[in-house]
This record gives sequence, C-alpha cells and structure tokens, in this order.
Amino acid sequence: MINVAFVCLGNICRSPMAELVFKNMVKEHGLSAYFNVTSFGTSDEEEGNPIYPPAKKTLILHGIPGSHTAKQLAFADVKNNDYILVMDSGNLIDVLRLAGWQYSSRVYKLCSFTENPRDVSDPYYSRNFEKAFSDIEDGCKGFLNFIVKEKNLPYEYGDN
Repeated sequence: MINVAFVCLGNICRSPMAELVFKNMVKEHGLSAYFNVTSFGTSDEEEGNPIYPPAKKTLILHGIPGSHTAKQLAFADVKNNDYILVMDSGNLIDVLRLAGWQYSSRVYKLCSFTENPRDVSDPYYSRNFEKAFSDIEDGCKGFLNFIVKEKNLPYEYGDN
C-alpha cells in the first residue's frame, strides 16, 4: 500500500480537492487497491469543517465525487505516509519543521511533478477555484505518472 497525504494550510480547499482528484484518478485507472490517500492542514483553525463550498462546487462541476472533514497534520501522519504532497512553499516549510526535517525525502510540492513546477494557486485568497483545480489536476497527473514508473504499477501512463 502506498500512503499519500496532500497538505495545505486549512485542509478545506486545496488539499481535500487534491485528495479527491487523486482518488478519482487512481480509481479510473484501476489502481485504488494500491493507494491509501488522505489530506491534512498544517493549521488547526478549520479542523472539523467540511470542504469549503466553492471548492466542493468546483469538484462537482468536474464530476469528482466525495466529501472530507478537515484535520490537522501531526508528526505521526508525516511518519506514516510515503509521500507528503504540499500545495505551496509555505506548506513545505511548515511540514518540514513539524517533522524536524527528519522525513524531508517524503515531502514534495505537488506541482514539482509537472512540466511547470509551481505552487498550487490558493483559491481561498484568489477566489479562482478553477485555477486551483487546474494546478491540482496537473500535479496529480504528474505524480501518478511518477509513482506508476517508480513502483512499476500495472498502468499505461501518458496523457491520461
């Protein structure tokens, strides 16, 4: 089982969107049995809250099902996941500090797996949930292609 955690600040917009997008991708490619996918926030301020309504609406418009309740990332979550995929540079620093830099080889920016490495746009401030979705989808596709090659999973990767 490959344990993957997506992380943003509050766990109500970007990281739950990424969690649900990635779960949908692996399901579409028959790979769900290989993955345990979750998401967290580096802050506790949204803990217990559902996905932010505009983020949920964006997922629905793209045919992505699912729900999520926000939770804060703990040291054990970093330790117990094979890949921690953060949304931006601030999240990266927060996760590395939490883990005491001990598990830095597991922490990546999601869009570092794309042809255009960047931070995932933060829709909470920009209000551009489509841009965030596009960044997340691009990052998830890149990560899936990476992990399929890395773990030699039975999936024909490419532009899917």
